[in-house]
Amino acid sequence: MRTALCEAFGIDYPIFAFTPSEHVAAEVSKAGGLGVLGCVRFNDAEELDRALTWMDENTDGKPYGVDVVMPMKVPTEGTSTDLSAYIPAEHTEWVDKTLLSLGVPPLPEGEGREGVLGWLHSTARSHVDVALQHRPVLIANALGTPPNDVIEKAHEHGVKVAALAGAPKHAVSHVSNGVDIIVAQGYEAGGHTGEIASMVLQPDIVDAVGPDVPVLGAGGIGSGRQIAASLALGAQGVWTGSIWLGTSEYRNLNTHAGWETAFTRATSADTRRMKIYTGKPARLLKSKWTDAWEAEGSPAPLPMPLQNLLVSDAHNRINAAGDPDVVAMPVGQIVGRMNEVRPVAEVMADLIADFETTVKRLDAIAEG
Repeated sequence: MRTALCEAFGIDYPIFAFTPSEHVAAEVSKAGGLGVLGCVRFNDAEELDRALTWMDENTDGKPYGVDVVMPMKVPTEGTSTDLSAYIPAEHTEWVDKTLLSLGVPPLPEGEGREGVLGWLHSTARSHVDVALQHRPVLIANALGTPPNDVIEKAHEHGVKVAALAGAPKHAVSHVSNGVDIIVAQGYEAGGHTGEIASMVLQPDIVDAVGPDVPVLGAGGIGSGRQIAASLALGAQGVWTGSIWLGTSEYRNLNTHAGWETAFTRATSADTRRMKIYTGKPARLLKSKWTDAWEAEGSPAPLPMPLQNLLVSDAHNRINAAGDPDVVAMPVGQIVGRMNEVRPVAEVMADLIADFETTVKRLDAIAEG
């Protein structure tokens, strides 16, 4: 399973793993893939610096990447206190009322945290500055093309830049602005997605950007068979995310026992693509929380970053409550294959073995 990206990044397998957990990212890198740490959960530079220092010291010298979120629409600056003035009182009242009806208790006095500021453009820029003080080989932006000066700064440090695309025209725009790698993320993926399924999207983007631009297939990838399919569609590697939420190392970040029950019993039909998490379309696990937002009388989600600031405390309370029927978690349709909690190394080994078995089976078919 070697492509040109393996040589470019010094990895054994072209398996890129997005995760908010530095523990998961480190294990993926040590297993021969490229762990990519999602930075959006880090509210300040020192917090991210500590996480990347830990990765520097716990990846056996293997490469890793980081993922930032750089939304471009106003309001993008300021603190959550400043932005709270943009949140309608009726939205806050509805969230409080809904949590009460779902039996989600308030957090103990003094617990909780400020709204996630990583959705702000200014915070994302600080994430880039901190990351470049460490040794990432890739910076990915989850919301389109990064600003030109960010791309230039990354390139000055010898760091490649990737951007997610949900349509061929977006991929072409990324390339014209200097992005090195396109992540062709299909409708099936968890988190922010477009409206085109991977089987159609990936070859369309490969053809649109041409043979000199590497494309990573993303969305609905949780087995070696699916990796083989993505490479067959023209991708040079895969961008995976949801499957790492079901690893034992992820527990270092999220000890929400209810979440594990929720995803291990879910099927591929148990997700919803909604704007309630960040203000942009994102695929989430279906729960009583998502049902409430779809019910008659629920408010319309606010634009990014206001929606995340609106629901951040609610998500903290939901996670603390640990009720598997009331979860607020982005996950892709691949959740139907996440039937048990396993170590990262085991997941990686299964992906590779299944890929090799699939290729041998296809070779046999090709040989007649």
